[in-house]
Amino acid sequence: MQGGYIEAGVIPKFAACATQGVPWFQERGLWQDNSYEPRPGDIIFFDWDDGGQDGESDHVGIVEKVENGRVYTVEGNSGDSVRQNSYPIGYYEIYGYGTPAY
Repeated sequence: MQGGYIEAGVIPKFAACATQGVPWFQERGLWQDNSYEPRPGDIIFFDWDDGGQDGESDHVGIVEKVENGRVYTVEGNSGDSVRQNSYPIGYYEIYGYGTPAY
């Protein structure tokens, strides 16, 4: 992610959602569960395990916008590419949100 946010400590640099990304936001009081209505720039975490959620995040994206009860995201490694996706707010596969203090 460009823009100096990692260097400034606003967003963590992480490879593992469950053990690095989610805890970073939780430890700083910058975490919201999936009932939250996100804002552009929030970091969205997903729990996608086959056979149901296991309470650990498996994937991450960036919230682009929220309109009409849907959250629109930009996600890397989505079908081997970067894609825009959308989900209903509160969707069961949304684990929660990191809410950076931009």
